[in-house]
Amino acid sequence: MSTLFGAIRQLGYVVDDIEAAMEHWSSVLRVGPWYYNPKVPIDNYTYDGRRYEPHNSVALANSGYLQVELIQTRNDVPSMYRDFRASGQRGLQHVAYWTTRFDDALAEAGRAGFRVKMSGEVGENGRFVYFAGEAHPGSTVELSEVLGPKGRLFDLIRRESEAWDGREPVRPFPDLATL
Repeated sequence: MSTLFGAIRQLGYVVDDIEAAMEHWSSVLRVGPWYYNPKVPIDNYTYDGRRYEPHNSVALANSGYLQVELIQTRNDVPSMYRDFRASGQRGLQHVAYWTTRFDDALAEAGRAGFRVKMSGEVGENGRFVYFAGEAHPGSTVELSEVLGPKGRLFDLIRRESEAWDGREPVRPFPDLATL
């Protein structure tokens, strides 16, 4: 476990075909159900300090305590996902740590020498940052705030995975405003 961030809570995979990836994970590995959002609404998105409008499709499922995220970029907006793909890589792109004390964790990461490369917000209390400095493929670090609706969504995904019987392998994201 990281003495800086705690336990890794999510593995993020950059894929070329998110529908095929969900099919593989659910039918071959039997991980699911997948909560799929074809266009994640990201507010205040920045890459190297500049604002952009990304179009990313995301699917989330849990295997036990660990969440798996599948990401497909749908436009050419600068992002660490685009950089990963442009370097010829696919697969594990990041590990994510979750926190309910985002500002404190971000300040501690800064004191430890981490520099924010990419950031944004998904709903209320859903801030995230990706730190620069991938040492090797799959070693990018994300810090994700999991309070409010985003935290409740992640709890729902974990609970649903515990009783999943293989039916309805792909489900739409619920409206975060109702969680």
